[in-house]
Amino acid sequence: MFWIIFFSVLGGLFLISIALPVPRRVWAFNLYAQKYFWMWISDVLRLRWLWLAITGRRAKFQRLTRPQLLRMFCEDMGPTFIKFGQIIASSSGMFPERYVKEFSKVLDRVRPFPFEIVKQTLVDELGAEKYGHLRDIAAKPLASASIAQVHTAALDDGTLIVVKVQRPGIIKRCESDMKIMRFMARIVARVKKDAELANPVGVIDDFTATLNEELDFRKEAANLDKFNDIMKELGHKNIKAPVPHHDLTTRKVLVMERFVGVRVDQYDEIRARGIDGEEKLVAGLRAWFQCVVFYGFFHGDVHAGNLMLLDSSDIGFLDFGIVGRFDEKARWLVTDYMIAFSTGNYKRLAEIICEMGGAEPGAVDMDGFVRDLGETYSPLLKLSFGEVNYADFIPGIQKTATRHRVKMPKEFILITKQLLYFDRYAKALAPKLNVFTDPRLVLGMMQDIQKARMDYERKQKAAAS
Repeated sequence: MFWIIFFSVLGGLFLISIALPVPRRVWAFNLYAQKYFWMWISDVLRLRWLWLAITGRRAKFQRLTRPQLLRMFCEDMGPTFIKFGQIIASSSGMFPERYVKEFSKVLDRVRPFPFEIVKQTLVDELGAEKYGHLRDIAAKPLASASIAQVHTAALDDGTLIVVKVQRPGIIKRCESDMKIMRFMARIVARVKKDAELANPVGVIDDFTATLNEELDFRKEAANLDKFNDIMKELGHKNIKAPVPHHDLTTRKVLVMERFVGVRVDQYDEIRARGIDGEEKLVAGLRAWFQCVVFYGFFHGDVHAGNLMLLDSSDIGFLDFGIVGRFDEKARWLVTDYMIAFSTGNYKRLAEIICEMGGAEPGAVDMDGFVRDLGETYSPLLKLSFGEVNYADFIPGIQKTATRHRVKMPKEFILITKQLLYFDRYAKALAPKLNVFTDPRLVLGMMQDIQKARMDYERKQKAAAS
């Protein structure tokens, strides 16, 4: 009788644990972790090779690398972990290159969900009448990412569009995953040396806030409108984001203009078309920086999949799920940081980083910090593109900061990451261009900052009078 009660209670607790969202995700985490651990062991012991040899499939054997296993684990765990994988893929300066290369497979090639679910989501979100305005929806997705997948389509008047549809059940799953990640981050913060400088809990909280914004496509539509409005105000007629169709947009569905062109990393195609890559990059970076200076608003994920050179000769920025926003103080610190960086003023750079990270200059060996920053940053200003090791750059900065016990602020990481994206494209498209020292960009930045500060001071005086 005791054992019957014991196993009944145990079974009941198990059923409750898999019924509740967070415990169910903990079970999934453990099961998938064990799955890929034993796959790795079977590879090391050559058991998988032996099995394929016995079944006559030895020619198909390929050794599973740790980056492959981690990528497959993230794909099995779903959207939240895939999103982390995309961060790895987009941050070659922060992670080993073999992981960056492997996780590039999840930038826009995540396992798609069935087209029947796409259509059902569209009907549920838009209603039958509005759904009827969509024509020729492609069954094969144009791109399949962690949050959603995109299909080409047309409106009933022939306008070419793309339809972005959120993955089913993603909101509840992400909520559970973020609770697990925050719990793990709190453990790391307690046990890892100097973890307070990396602020793992704060990183997860920021990631959660960003993810929650990405999960509401109405906010992304508003970001698209804001970027296009800013470009018009700045007079950049050839730089744009897709125009959203608000009457066909909900939290889970975003319908917008379809861009036709080439990704900025399709170098051979760009050259074959005779496009001036240097001119386009200078224009795109100048517009991006002006967004920071004048509006404190900018595209926060300019990887190759989100920047296009269009057939219309325009420059297209895509995917505004992640945007950067700075308040007045952060805006001036960031602009000062960029000028100090591009002019090699490492003393001013050290002061700005300390202020951004909340460190007291008196508590930091400023002479040593300035010297180490100079050693870390100078390659980007002095060496040719082929001589710069981008994989070591951001880790080098973070090691320097940790050595001097200075916390690197998220604004610094976000800005530096975008600049490295632009510089990486320049490396292939415009080998003679250095985005950190080019006078067109540096002088332009200084002029923009001066104008922005004059505008700010004028508004302050008008408000005071």
